Amino acid sequence: MDKFKLFTPKKWGSIDLKNSIVMAPMTRCRAIENIPNELMAKYYQQRSAAGLIITEGTSPSPNGLGYARIPGVFNAEQVEGWKKTTSIVHKNGGKIIVQLMHSGRISHPLNMPKGTQIFAPSQVKAAGQMWTDANGLQDFVVPNEMTLQDILHAKTEYISASENALFAGFDGVELHAANGYLLEEFLSPVSNIRTDEYGGNIENRCKFVIEVVAAVAKAIGKEKTGIRLSPYGVASDMPHYPEIEATYDYLSKELNKLDIAHIHLVDHSAMGAPEVPLEIKKLIRHNFKNTLITCGGYTKESAESALESGLTDLVAFGRPFINNPDLVERFQNNWPLFQDLDMDLFYTADEKGYTDYPVYKI
Repeated sequence: MDKFKLFTPKKWGSIDLKNSIVMAPMTRCRAIENIPNELMAKYYQQRSAAGLIITEGTSPSPNGLGYARIPGVFNAEQVEGWKKTTSIVHKNGGKIIVQLMHSGRISHPLNMPKGTQIFAPSQVKAAGQMWTDANGLQDFVVPNEMTLQDILHAKTEYISASENALFAGFDGVELHAANGYLLEEFLSPVSNIRTDEYGGNIENRCKFVIEVVAAVAKAIGKEKTGIRLSPYGVASDMPHYPEIEATYDYLSKELNKLDIAHIHLVDHSAMGAPEVPLEIKKLIRHNFKNTLITCGGYTKESAESALESGLTDLVAFGRPFINNPDLVERFQNNWPLFQDLDMDLFYTADEKGYTDYPVYKI
């Protein structure tokens, strides 16, 4: 077992991890009234053998609560709710960071609190639909184009939420700049058609992301700050564009200058999306000197191979952690993985398909 890099201790920022296995962020929609609860704490406790847990997408702002029943970390009740999770994960020897996800245009008014707005870099409606508990599936709406004041306010919300995360006991934060949410919406010339300093060329389109990362790193420490990227991803109506490689080449170099803890690179090709070209992965690996986390359809064997090759420092597993709460122990002992996975229960509101999956019994 000692020969496996998956099970050897690693560092994330200045924090010691007990292995190289990351539990990937996965939206599970169990936060009733957007407040983390005991059920969520049990879910993360069950999976705390991972070296690092990255939580489900958690809104830094009331305006970012695009999905039904996702948690936030922008008020005192949410901070207290998250303490239940962080304390029990730490008690089990795990480390946990919160993923800050402002959903941007991927939202619907029926999922939003009163007095909020759906913001995006431009008034470009996303194709597709969004689930609402009130009226089922609904078409996306045309978002409000952010003014310069809105942009400044959103940055302060990211800062405040990051500080709240530390109050809640998290070991750090990951900024979600993937999957078509607000930060990635600024990166793409499809969703960002601005003509001011935040739109147009690559540097301008990356400006908001870089400013948010820099502000959060200054507020809580660069060694506690990471970011998730999905170049060539198509989630949430993000079509490909000719400058993808140049955009992420520039962005990863700028993120390296900020000396943050990690870049988390997600490849959704295992779920049918276009594959992230190996050249892009190698480019980001070359440009960014700190921890690189890769995610996307890994098995124990392919994860080990990726670590051995030096392409990545940590490997994140998503869906296998849903129906295998003891995934790390199964890998360590060569136990078979539990194969039954009920996708109909991914985003429901109770313990079914969430905390009731079995651990391996000898």
